[in-house]
Amino acid sequence: MNLHEFQAKDILAGYGLSVPAGAVAESADDAVAAARKIAAARFAVKAQVHAGGRGRAGGVRMVESYDAVRAAAEELLGTRLVTEQTGAAGRAVRKVYVEAAVEAEHVLYVAVLVNRDQGAVSLIGAKAGGEDIEERAARNPGIIEELLLAPDGTARAADFNAFARRLGLKGDLAKEAGTLFKSLTRAFVELDASLIEINPLAVMAGDDLLALDVKMVLDDNALFRHGELDGLRDVDELDPVELKAQESEINYVQMDGDIGVVVNGAGLALATLDLLRDAGGAPANFMDIRTTATSLDIARGFDLLLENDTVRAVLVNVHGGGLQRCDTVAEGIGIAMKRSGRARPIVLRFAGNNADFGRTLLDNYGVAYTQAADMADAVDRVTALVRQEAA
Repeated sequence: MNLHEFQAKDILAGYGLSVPAGAVAESADDAVAAARKIAAARFAVKAQVHAGGRGRAGGVRMVESYDAVRAAAEELLGTRLVTEQTGAAGRAVRKVYVEAAVEAEHVLYVAVLVNRDQGAVSLIGAKAGGEDIEERAARNPGIIEELLLAPDGTARAADFNAFARRLGLKGDLAKEAGTLFKSLTRAFVELDASLIEINPLAVMAGDDLLALDVKMVLDDNALFRHGELDGLRDVDELDPVELKAQESEINYVQMDGDIGVVVNGAGLALATLDLLRDAGGAPANFMDIRTTATSLDIARGFDLLLENDTVRAVLVNVHGGGLQRCDTVAEGIGIAMKRSGRARPIVLRFAGNNADFGRTLLDNYGVAYTQAADMADAVDRVTALVRQEAA
């Protein structure tokens, strides 16, 4: 779950992170009221969207008067901000964050994330932050410093202090940064985050550290442990199709291909997409049916494929296990097909628990399908179907 900048700053302030004074606003009047309350010499008016690169896209305005705050808010609110991370459609700006603008001596880059190669939590950083950090790191990976942490996100205070010195900080400032880094890693673990990124982390003239921008992503699957955070989800920022799938116990990502994919298990789903790509096919979606999904949930998930006019054929690749049987998936498909009145060519690979029963259910529902012997056969058959339809 992505958080807005103002939400992340509010949460991390409780972990000792210092941020400039600021307030969120949904109208130009609210933006001016926020600026008056802050009473700074200069202000940053920032579009609140779930995407990076806002500054380069014109989503951050530096202004020096209340009238300029109003003008900036009016220009941003209600528009769609297009950055390198949003795609051509952009993101609707429904809120702006008005913040005191500050002058930094220099800026750092710091992040806590999961190092998937090492199977560990990593604290990473660079001596020079800024929106171009990814491009600079791609050209010169050596600029990124890393501290691998224990599985629970902990390390010795001396390790955090040494990491701060590797970022060019010295003396008491290095110790202050080390304390901050320790707090950030604690927040990462306690909140079940998958990313906390501070860019830039400003070093001020008085050797204070100030977070000028924060990006934070929480693990949706752990929100049952954090009821107080679930309300921070901004449903307006979510793809309505993906939101509908989430509400039906299905992990779903819309893609731009023409082969609908129905799979149970994220690993099996990714392998299926790889096989389709290798065979020259173009998946229309990623789908992982959760073990908690009922047949009605699966029916709603299958509806998404039937409603997608770009889908020419559907590949069903299901390995029935103890918690998600093939017949449950078959019943969901049957319900969706019967009530929608729509049809798509289906290539079916059922294996594992109740595979035969699942095929019988589909027959009883009157669902036509082409049976495949294994995954490779299923991929070959569905890509051939799509090529035949396109011919």
